[in-house]
Amino acid sequence: MEDLSWSRIGERVRASRAAAGLSQQALADTVGLERSMVSKLESGDRRIDAVELTRIARALGVPVSHLLNPLPEVVSRRASIADSEDVGDSDAARSAYTTEVLLSEWLRDVRQLVQDGFLLPRPLLRYREKVSGPEDGGRAALWVRHELGLGTEPIDSVADASERAGQFVAVLALASDGASLVDGDIAVAVVGTDQAPGRRRSTAAHELGHMVLGDEFSSDLGVHASREEREKTVEAFAAEFLLPSSAVGAVAGESGEQARRLALVRVSATYRVSWSLAVTQYKRAASAPPDEVRRLRARTPTDVEFRDAVGWKPQPDLSSVLVPPRYASAVVAALRARAITPARAVEMLRGQVSAEQLTEEAAD
Repeated sequence: MEDLSWSRIGERVRASRAAAGLSQQALADTVGLERSMVSKLESGDRRIDAVELTRIARALGVPVSHLLNPLPEVVSRRASIADSEDVGDSDAARSAYTTEVLLSEWLRDVRQLVQDGFLLPRPLLRYREKVSGPEDGGRAALWVRHELGLGTEPIDSVADASERAGQFVAVLALASDGASLVDGDIAVAVVGTDQAPGRRRSTAAHELGHMVLGDEFSSDLGVHASREEREKTVEAFAAEFLLPSSAVGAVAGESGEQARRLALVRVSATYRVSWSLAVTQYKRAASAPPDEVRRLRARTPTDVEFRDAVGWKPQPDLSSVLVPPRYASAVVAALRARAITPARAVEMLRGQVSAEQLTEEAAD
């Protein structure tokens, strides 16, 4: 460990400790060190061995690689953790940092498979037309659908569609809804598990929108619009990507508000989107009266209504499948080639399969 930047490691330990809500004394007690040793480590004035660093990483709930490797530049622009010992007044910053850690680890795993030749990323779909507001965001979504050959049909797997567009999506336990970044020729995103199924799909589509529309700090939209306006544009992309307005327009032709509601329930189930998104797209496509929209929003469909409308309850997406299919296949290929161990494969697959299952797979 002689070639490591101990100053950088110390900074990473300090930020991870703050994100974990621990004082220097609490961390020292957990790993069996003196508080002064933790203090010197964080200032870059003390080196430790691999065993101690592993204990510290485990106590902080981060991979050892996170303490050793720098964050990608794009991620480092997010909210940072305070430098002081006062770690109790920045919940939003701690959540952001935890998400950064998981997103960075996801990027490193994808890049490892790419560099080792087991995974070939597809070219990133980037929208080259001018984007100045939500309408342009919706047009960009339809362009992506066209490029992927989706037309206006329902998207079966958002993770698969995102991967075909060039972005690898993982579903993880996050302190936020999701995040994404582009690092050279690789784009990755993470989506939080603690969301309703429809919301998980919306979050994944939202992060895809960030990639397709471009870096918010460098695009024309980013230069001339507020953050709120940029987010509205990305939300419009996500909504149109998951549920094209043209697929909702026919709802307005139904006779009577109850019939229109039933038709919209059918659309929501078929396209597997949240009720809120379905109502938003109905409002946008049909210029529905405000009072009707308000009543629609107030009554989320029940399981009985879904069964009455389509005969079945919508199946969740981004639930049992936590990583993209091609990525999972690449992990198995790396395991069979003995490029990684079964334990590492389980880690890379985010626990989607067990070590025993992978060992059997590798032996076939």
